[in-house]
Amino acid sequence: MSQLSPDPQGMPADRAVDAVVFDWGGVLTTGIDVAFTEWAASDGVDPEHLGAVLREAFAADTPDHPNAVHALERGDLSGEQFELLLARQLAARGSHVPGRGLLARMFAHLSPSESMLGLAARLKDEGLRTAVLSNSWGNGYPDEGWDELFDAVVISGDVGMRKPEPRIYHHVLDLLHVPPQRCAFVDDLGANVRAAAEVGMVGVHHRSYEETLDELEALTGRSLR
Repeated sequence: MSQLSPDPQGMPADRAVDAVVFDWGGVLTTGIDVAFTEWAASDGVDPEHLGAVLREAFAADTPDHPNAVHALERGDLSGEQFELLLARQLAARGSHVPGRGLLARMFAHLSPSESMLGLAARLKDEGLRTAVLSNSWGNGYPDEGWDELFDAVVISGDVGMRKPEPRIYHHVLDLLHVPPQRCAFVDDLGANVRAAAEVGMVGVHHRSYEETLDELEALTGRSLR
């Protein structure tokens, strides 16, 4: 069990969660790191150059050097603007790639996780509310069937908020009409899980399908296999 989840042993029905919010990339899909590694190999990008550029992008957060990733996720920076910025920064380190279509190529190696999508479907069949809460990089989503599978879909760039900002968690809770303590949040990034727990949600740090399945079974009090 995640250290952010309550002890499920003997959990009474009035304490079981009745809504589950899922991150998209790395939870409802294959791993982001693997996808980016495959993209780097196909585009001839040195993985060390990519790592350095992304570390700097995430670390920058001053008026003179605003965080480009955060701006992209909130929708303040367009995908095309970010592509040109990322391509320039990679080129400065010796990895030259076309800027146009860069984000599409980066995300092309992600594929849906059928096991996790099946888990979401079983939760929905059990009468629980379900949602997606994703930080977007201007990428498209394979959202066919999502209207039936999820009660709410919150994409950061569409709402001008991003994880781990508390307000985006409150936004999805409002859409689901559930109090935070009755809602589990599943994400592969610890910082996002901790932020959810800080607003009162039940955090589930996703590391594998089996671990998340076990945790959600305990939290919901339902068999989900």
